Amino acid sequence: MSWNVYIRGYKNYLQIEKSLSNNTVDAYCRDIIKLNDFFNNDEVTKKINELSYQDFQNYLSHLNKQKINARSQSRVISSIRSFFKYLLLEKIVEENPSDLLENPKTGKKLPEFLTIKEVDELVQQIDRSKADGERNLAIIEVLYGCGLRVTELIELKISEIYWKEGFVRVIGKGNKERLVPLGKIASKHLKVYLNEVRIHQKLSNEFIDHVFLNKNGKKLSRVMVFKIIKRLTELAGIKKNVSPHTLRHSFATHLVEGGADLRSVQEMLGHQSITTTEIYTHLDKNYLKQSILDHHPLEKTKMDW
Repeated sequence: MSWNVYIRGYKNYLQIEKSLSNNTVDAYCRDIIKLNDFFNNDEVTKKINELSYQDFQNYLSHLNKQKINARSQSRVISSIRSFFKYLLLEKIVEENPSDLLENPKTGKKLPEFLTIKEVDELVQQIDRSKADGERNLAIIEVLYGCGLRVTELIELKISEIYWKEGFVRVIGKGNKERLVPLGKIASKHLKVYLNEVRIHQKLSNEFIDHVFLNKNGKKLSRVMVFKIIKRLTELAGIKKNVSPHTLRHSFATHLVEGGADLRSVQEMLGHQSITTTEIYTHLDKNYLKQSILDHHPLEKTKMDW
């Protein structure tokens, strides 16, 4: 049986049994398709059950020569392990040679973020006289004001905005649901867009409940959101590599710098582990120091000496 048959089965496994998002499923499958291309070409042909630990090492060496960074290699290894776990469950292979693979050391990369002034400069570039101006303003304010991922933004529904309570219901990674506070500024610009612009648009029945639509009445694509932000970044003269995720990083960074509780930030971001959120403490050199000064019992007792 060909690799393609197994890859299709693996894709179904990720979607149905693991309930992973479409973006995650696509990323995992892309990694396995590239693995297939490496082991099945004009020079070599290998069946899945013939692969060994050394074969995987050879593949990782190939990635190194291609200058694939350590973080991307770690994701590839994760994809391979997941694929072979599926193959074991289906009894397609009898052992998993990828179990012995070690992830390369990636270290903690601090995410790039914008200053408050830069976020304001980004907003100032939006031409609100144009048809898409109010929509683009609402997009920036929601990304920065709520810390949403780009997929969460384009999938946001009108029925999931609780105006009175000041929350939006978000379906994040792994179909996990969370409630995110909707601030006054983001709420204001969302209402302007919905009540003054979107209401006059032609709507596709399939996307009638989606908040952000394109000119054809369909939901925005991820690519379009990236293009909007890239264009505004160029107009603002900001030299950083800015993407929708940069606004999410900026949201988290400014909360931590303002003294927000790390657990609260974790909940708002939808991080499964607090260790993922802890990276933002490194962006503010005074955060950990002040946390110790405020909460350690020895520091408190000094006041009585």
